[in-house]
Amino acid sequence: MAESEADTPSTPIEFESKYFEFDGVRLPPFCRGKMEEIANFSLRSSDIWIVTYPKSGTSLLQEIVYLVSQGADPDEIGLMNIDEQLPVLEYPQPGLDIIQVIYMARNPKDLVVSYYQFHRSLRTMSYRGTFQEFCRRFMNDKLGYGSWFEHVQEFWEHRMDSNVLFLKYEDMYKDLGTLVEQLAQFLGVSCDKAQLEGMVESCNQLIEQCCNSEALSVCRGRVGLWKDVFTVSMNDKFDAIYRQKMGKSDLTFDFCL
Repeated sequence: MAESEADTPSTPIEFESKYFEFDGVRLPPFCRGKMEEIANFSLRSSDIWIVTYPKSGTSLLQEIVYLVSQGADPDEIGLMNIDEQLPVLEYPQPGLDIIQVIYMARNPKDLVVSYYQFHRSLRTMSYRGTFQEFCRRFMNDKLGYGSWFEHVQEFWEHRMDSNVLFLKYEDMYKDLGTLVEQLAQFLGVSCDKAQLEGMVESCNQLIEQCCNSEALSVCRGRVGLWKDVFTVSMNDKFDAIYRQKMGKSDLTFDFCL
């Protein structure tokens, strides 16, 4: 029998009531009481910010940035709490007045599948609706952290700014060498060809560790994950919304490799 939203802990109304707004952006309940303090967080000229929409490979990018900037060993990174080295601030939009920003975007079809699985596993949200309903919420900008479409397009428009490095999640699997080289240059890390190749190999180990340690039966980090979940009808509707909201942008994504 298909799962019903009406007889589960998080019906659409109950799910909706868990959100709150801060500066016009919808946020999940675990952000309550923290936003004013984060908004007043002091910035330093040496700060480097990693910015993503949720489920865009944030943790993996943290580890790769740490490895490239510190020359760390991937096995050591696997044993540490990366959030202690690169703290996470749940802030809806940090703005572009930050000194240096590394932004990563992920194709929205894989992202929404991973976001759905995350919401189902998250105790504070306890989502038990269907994926179809969740996907509609995503397309209509009814999930936490605001519109993905606006989020990625704002940073894409600033991709040529000297203080912004715009990366794509899929390039970690498609062209890792170029991505690592871009990171090294942006971070001011000097390295010769052999050192760069070593960093690429270490980053590749991190990516493999991430996928191999995935506890779920389906790796949420896989490119093309959406093809196992989307129906033909859902895909057609998603593509129509995507064209409507991204039609004026020249930002493109690899939806499978």
